[in-house]
Amino acid sequence: MSRLLPLSAVSLSLLLAPWGAFAEACSKQSPAHTVALLELYTSEGCSSCPPADRFISGLRAAGLDGNQVVPLALHVDYWDYIGWKDPFANRLFTERQYWLSAQAKSRTVYTPEIFVAGQELRNWRAATAAAVRRINERPAEAQINVSAARPSGGSLPVEVKAKAARDAALYVVLYENGLSSDVKAGENRDVQLRHDYVVRDWIGPVALDGQGGKAALPRPLAVPAGAVARNLGVAAFVQTPRGEVLQALALPLCHG
Repeated sequence: MSRLLPLSAVSLSLLLAPWGAFAEACSKQSPAHTVALLELYTSEGCSSCPPADRFISGLRAAGLDGNQVVPLALHVDYWDYIGWKDPFANRLFTERQYWLSAQAKSRTVYTPEIFVAGQELRNWRAATAAAVRRINERPAEAQINVSAARPSGGSLPVEVKAKAARDAALYVVLYENGLSSDVKAGENRDVQLRHDYVVRDWIGPVALDGQGGKAALPRPLAVPAGAVARNLGVAAFVQTPRGEVLQALALPLCHG
């Protein structure tokens, strides 16, 4: 069932630490058009979430590729108390969902909830493709370059540079495909759940100066224990203080 919560104000922040030498393995630059960022807020403790999880796993098969949409699944923690602790949940994602809802002046948050380019999309089954293509028609207002090395010692060295024509911030995440859980309790008890585009690490916001200035990511992303490199990717996006996404980019890790 869908879950509703009262809205409260939140803020996001992260202290960034310097790191050593960077060895490039593969890279990607954002296109001239705007790529849509799709955020699914989900939980393994929510019985209505598996259809939404399957929906974003099937976006490529439905004809929406990485030059059109960057999907991310952010697992929230507010349903852990009902009997099953979601292994992919992060309090930061709960806070971000509240923040996006506040920008939309919504009084509730719920799962599953989908935002496209920072805007809530309630009729996501029928409306996602059209919403993505409308966003793709816009010239990009930000540029992003991502380079990634090979994972080593529990970290992924990455270099991300971004610039925007107006006030905005840079966000960078590590996502993982091909995940599964055998749920033992809660609303999805005795169900095996499968997930793609699950956010495993998050850096941001990193401020951009609004005058075309650049920001570079100063630390590696954390790679979860047991992660398989071919299932990992880096996503980056630039977003204004009001929640508008100016550009997004996803880079699946190279395997050569």
